[in-house]
Amino acid sequence: MAEPSAFWDRMADRYAAQPISDEQAYRTKLARTQSHFTPDMDVFEFGCGTGGTAIIHAPHVRSVRAVDFSERMLEKARIRAAQAGVDNVTFEKGDITTMPIAPASYDVVLAMSVLHLLQNRQAVIQRVFDILKPGGIFVSSTVCIAETARWLGYIAPLGRALGLLPVLTVMDRDQLRQDITRPGFTIEHDWRPKPRAAVFIIARKPD
Repeated sequence: MAEPSAFWDRMADRYAAQPISDEQAYRTKLARTQSHFTPDMDVFEFGCGTGGTAIIHAPHVRSVRAVDFSERMLEKARIRAAQAGVDNVTFEKGDITTMPIAPASYDVVLAMSVLHLLQNRQAVIQRVFDILKPGGIFVSSTVCIAETARWLGYIAPLGRALGLLPVLTVMDRDQLRQDITRPGFTIEHDWRPKPRAAVFIIARKPD
């Protein structure tokens, strides 16, 4: 996740103010994720943004460690957690591919709306596999740009050079599934609430 933080720092206020585009689908994803939780679990989320998902999940587990590469996003996340009275979630600036994390440290790893924003997606998914405990769960929600807005892939390099767009990688649903299963994950749940929506996947590391 080498994307410079400057773009996301600039976007933080706008991002925080945006309503959830499909509230019902979001609530379904939360519920399906929480169905795998137990109170003794430790959760890691990368690309946490302003912390909304981490804060909602925190009361259902022992701890949530949430990271992002935008300090401005994290400032908003910390404020939201304090306002919600949630004290078992931490927010820190970091990159999952380089920050020190012991192998088999976490029960669940979350990647919500972030895999399509990575240049090194396969390396990130491999790191997720490594830091999960045996039997651990990887939950992701990913925009498959090849099926929703392929044209963005052509203008993304220019937009990024001008500071108008982040990294955007073009992939379809099959490519996403292949990337997730390559390290050894088994996909247990694959859901798209409507055509062209983000693909929600729950995958498990073997015991």
